[in-house]
Amino acid sequence: MTYDAVLTVPRARVPESATGVRENGTQQSGRPSTGRLVGVDLARGLAVFGMFAAHVGPDPAKGGVTGFLMELAHGRSSALFALLAGFAVVLITGRRTPKTGQAGRQAVAKVIIRAVILLAVGSALTMWGAPVDVILAFYGLYFLLVLPLYRLSAGPLAALAVGTALVFPQLDYALTPLVSTGPAAAGRPDGLVSLLVTGSYPALTWLPFVLAGMAVARLDLTSAVVRTRIALTGAALAVVGYGGSWLALHLVPGALDAIGASGAGDAAGSAWWSDVAGYPTGTTPAWLLAASPHSETTLSILANTGVAIAVLALCLSAVDAFPRLRRLARPVIAVGTMSMTAYVAHIVAIQALGIDELPGPALHVLLGFIVAVAAFATLWSRSFQRGPLEWVMGKATGIARHIP
Repeated sequence: MTYDAVLTVPRARVPESATGVRENGTQQSGRPSTGRLVGVDLARGLAVFGMFAAHVGPDPAKGGVTGFLMELAHGRSSALFALLAGFAVVLITGRRTPKTGQAGRQAVAKVIIRAVILLAVGSALTMWGAPVDVILAFYGLYFLLVLPLYRLSAGPLAALAVGTALVFPQLDYALTPLVSTGPAAAGRPDGLVSLLVTGSYPALTWLPFVLAGMAVARLDLTSAVVRTRIALTGAALAVVGYGGSWLALHLVPGALDAIGASGAGDAAGSAWWSDVAGYPTGTTPAWLLAASPHSETTLSILANTGVAIAVLALCLSAVDAFPRLRRLARPVIAVGTMSMTAYVAHIVAIQALGIDELPGPALHVLLGFIVAVAAFATLWSRSFQRGPLEWVMGKATGIARHIP
């Protein structure tokens, strides 16, 4: 079963993604469209729900099956979100063949407009006092930083993703103590230094995810062979990242003791995969051997990129192989098509409900968020092509068509 049979939607009614990206798969060469990559929306919807779990789900430190599942969402869902940011850049600027000439200039303008809007909305939500580390402003900066690379093919993009993953975490570790002053030290995106180095999703350590997403988007995702290779690559990266961290922490003398002394205590042994162990400190180099989702290390980036790539490949393959899945997963896919609306709505809901201890709410709170947003997205998508904020984004970027 091919994408033509499963994923094709009427060209006049192709929906848009969370960032207003029209994903109809058309190519500049004029070849027929392969249809919307619904698997991408499925992955994006799962990323949104994962971020819900990280923000309003039970505390993973409580342990048990629920705690384990919550911990799986921490960091890994935001990594998937960042990977899909790179995918979005390529979708805007030409997926298989980069746009050139007037079309290229208009595409670049669309990316810039989206980035500015995301920076503004993310900063506004943060200044509003949301108890969540809002990713949107960082997301906007990622768009701007990778935009000059949009004409590169999959190979160079993948090489850059690997190179930045190997180098930038060490640079971030060295720079953080030098620039961490005042509010920036709290991880809030209140300035360029925070967005680049000290924030919760600093560009120095999150750009590899975006670059990896751009590289994957350049591939022929209608090919089952390509999707299988992507999934295997993702699994291999996860094994290298998490397995390498476990080995390093247990083989390097004093590494676990140093992490435990920095505040992790008895949880230091889980630093190879879990944030329960705490977060890195600039005075403990042993943290560079950790792969916990928010440790911002090379091993963490390799592992989380692997998980994100594998999830995306599995979503693409599942929608292709099981046509009925598209119907069953419609609520998740609907959320994926309007993930900016869903993300902002859950921040507003957290504020409105007065939830200020995150993570920590009971499981029913998380389930309530998921059901409410999924129901809204499903009902909205029956009447409208775009989510509310996606419609606004589309109108704002529409001015790009006037660029000669």
